[in-house]
Amino acid sequence: MNIKEFKKKKLPDSPGVYFFKDKDGKVLYIGRATSLYDRTHSYFSKDLIETRGPLLVDMLVKSESIKYIETDSVLEAIILESNEIKKYQPYYNTKEKDNKSFNFIIITDEEFPRILIVRERVIDDLKYKIKYKFGPYPQGNLLRDALKIIRKIFPFRDEKSNILYQESFYRSIGLSPDITNENAKKEYQKSIKNIVLFFQGKKGDLVKSLEKEMNEYAKKNEFERAQKIKNTIYALMHIKDVSLIKKDEEISINNFRIEAYDIAHMSGRDTVGVMVVLNDDEADKSQYRKFKIKIDKNDDTLGLREILNRRLAHTEWRSADLIVIDGGINQLNTAKDIIKNIPIVSVVKDYSHKADHFLGEEKIINKYKDRILLANSLAHRFAIAYHKNLRKKSFFGIK
Repeated sequence: MNIKEFKKKKLPDSPGVYFFKDKDGKVLYIGRATSLYDRTHSYFSKDLIETRGPLLVDMLVKSESIKYIETDSVLEAIILESNEIKKYQPYYNTKEKDNKSFNFIIITDEEFPRILIVRERVIDDLKYKIKYKFGPYPQGNLLRDALKIIRKIFPFRDEKSNILYQESFYRSIGLSPDITNENAKKEYQKSIKNIVLFFQGKKGDLVKSLEKEMNEYAKKNEFERAQKIKNTIYALMHIKDVSLIKKDEEISINNFRIEAYDIAHMSGRDTVGVMVVLNDDEADKSQYRKFKIKIDKNDDTLGLREILNRRLAHTEWRSADLIVIDGGINQLNTAKDIIKNIPIVSVVKDYSHKADHFLGEEKIINKYKDRILLANSLAHRFAIAYHKNLRKKSFFGIK
């Protein structure tokens, strides 16, 4: 598909989910957007390979058509995207992704269920029985903000609800249900049912159910309850998700992976190197790696060369979209000599070891500055901690 064919589609400037399909109608990739037109139009920019990576370029070459579903809000687009990816399992959504780092919404199987955000890798270790599970969702920060919006419409109990003062506080501001009255369990079960329908992408069914309940209360002259449900329906139809719109615009496609490297030693002794990983704007500690430096331990550029070569030997690890290193022009040139076809940014420190400036492609730096600084900081702390631990073992003669 080319830009001329794309413009004929006339996608709307509204939230929704889009589907890239091949010539046989098979779904290649599913994404969501604050603006369907703006997001899909960005696939045809000249710097696509730099900002999105070769995988998405390959997808675009194979695509023949774009379909879309409009939603009333970004929040609904987030939920619909997850449900559609689970349904179709598109190759370019699942390629090289570590599902263990994804987030799920869990509804517990209790008298008064809790709603939790849990990573896939720890679900089996939960102390609660699971009634419902929704996901996966790649961006944890986005999901947490989404859940805050839902909680204002349908108050629910969370992980902290077993702490009395927390429960009392959330109840006082209308974010946790009152479970002390006689009808508490019945009312809360209704609320959980509504939340389930929402996460299943069935807002239409949910609104119809609420309208029916509202009319029943009105017939019984229980106008206060009817008005409360009317307010809920209004909130559902006019979801305010400004925070989600901002975050959604910042999110790159294909779960943007940054690998940051740093080296730590004391006058060449107990020299170590580390790799930390950010998936979008979240640290993925399951992907962190440690390296004991084997060659000249007092030369940081040789140490960097060693750990990058050792990292590249692990072809089973997902490739990075951006490499961040610590140091100046020598370190940057060393990395460029080893790493090909992946943007590299070096963070140059001042005398107090604070970030002073960057070396690398200006466009990449401007777009990912905050993530670059975060990744560099995490790598530095991880390297120092590993070095101190190794030094302690050396002092006590532990191998």
